[in-house]
Amino acid sequence: MLRPAPPSPVRQKDTMSPLPQSPTAAGPVRFGVNYTPRQGWFHSWLDLDLDAVGEDLSAIASLGADHVRLFPLWPLLQPNRTLIRPRALADVHAVVDVAAEAGLDAVVDAVQGHLSSFDFVPSWLTSWHRRNMFTDPEVVAATARLVRELAHSVADAPNLLGLTLGNEVNQFSASNHPDPDPLEVGQAETWTATLLDAAREGAPRGMHTVANYDAAWFMDDHAFTPDQSARLGDATVVHSWIFDGTGQRYGARSHEVAHRAEYYLELARGYSPAPERPLWLQEVGAPRSLLEESDVPWFVSSTVENALDCPGLWGVTWWCSHDVSSDLADFPPLEHTLGLFDEHGRLKSAGAAFRDAISAAKERPAPAPRGGAIDLPVGPDPLLERSAAAPGGAVFEDWMEASKAGERPTVRVVRESGELRTGDTRTGGAAATRLPA
Repeated sequence: MLRPAPPSPVRQKDTMSPLPQSPTAAGPVRFGVNYTPRQGWFHSWLDLDLDAVGEDLSAIASLGADHVRLFPLWPLLQPNRTLIRPRALADVHAVVDVAAEAGLDAVVDAVQGHLSSFDFVPSWLTSWHRRNMFTDPEVVAATARLVRELAHSVADAPNLLGLTLGNEVNQFSASNHPDPDPLEVGQAETWTATLLDAAREGAPRGMHTVANYDAAWFMDDHAFTPDQSARLGDATVVHSWIFDGTGQRYGARSHEVAHRAEYYLELARGYSPAPERPLWLQEVGAPRSLLEESDVPWFVSSTVENALDCPGLWGVTWWCSHDVSSDLADFPPLEHTLGLFDEHGRLKSAGAAFRDAISAAKERPAPAPRGGAIDLPVGPDPLLERSAAAPGGAVFEDWMEASKAGERPTVRVVRESGELRTGDTRTGGAAATRLPA
């Protein structure tokens, strides 16, 4: 049901960390790129070539981007539970410095974790040393120490925007993961808050965030919840991918595909207790498993233009900078096509479209307040009933119908149970990216 947009709620005291320099969405929207090294992908941390990094980051800056997101690998930073390698920390700082030379700010992801269907988990958590990364006290303490020391090691960099805890680390707990680390809602919140506190202790200045993938927003049994994403850290982060069922169900050039990221941002806003809390579209990309190459410029420009219609948008950070090299094996095929540049560093049509979208955004006025709200009843239990918001669900389709009618809807979360049609919850990294169109 479409209802008038709710009044601004009173700020609630929660576990958001204080910001000496608070992020704000009142100024121009930030545009950035998730940096995937052209040479060697993320294995390039093993033999870091700063000249190659500089070439990549200069190319990113040429698009008009103002920041990059960086992904050091957890096993290289912390190969033993009680060993954090100073050389690995120095390498991260060196890349942050190269970003500064290119005129780019930097966000550093702390716990990698998971990237493009591959897991990077240190050996002290696997096989004979198998432990739950979210609930084992020694593991949580060791992970917090890594986050604290990594944050401290880059805290003096003037171009540091902040830390993200890791890339979609919550996927390790998902019920559809092949080897999940199960936990309860309270344990997920404690893990997240503990690591965010560690980031703030290490780097008092900056925007520190948690980046959960779609299961947190759409899977009813998932212990990482939208409430956590919308309260913990200094901005609400979303990763929007149309291979979650949106592209498969509605088609490549559908209204739903064009407005998927905008919907996701408004869904995230619905969970926030603080109306001024920034929204960050930290990942969005153009999967060629669902889009023809001729569709890609349209998708890039439509996605950015529609996201800019969301008040409170802090930034858009595109996935990703460079195609994964065809010399590297066993990636989902789309990973070799997601870049704004190809594996040789040549600008692609996606990169040109993103460059043009950044330029056009400079002339765009701030968005007006949104229209009426679509109610999402999630129930009173902390393990929220959220699958009606997934593609094909009642809330998703009601929002899209209102959007087609030009009503610029938002979402209002209602803490009551409701009998609504559930949606497609085909989340899960590699599983989703391999699904046929």
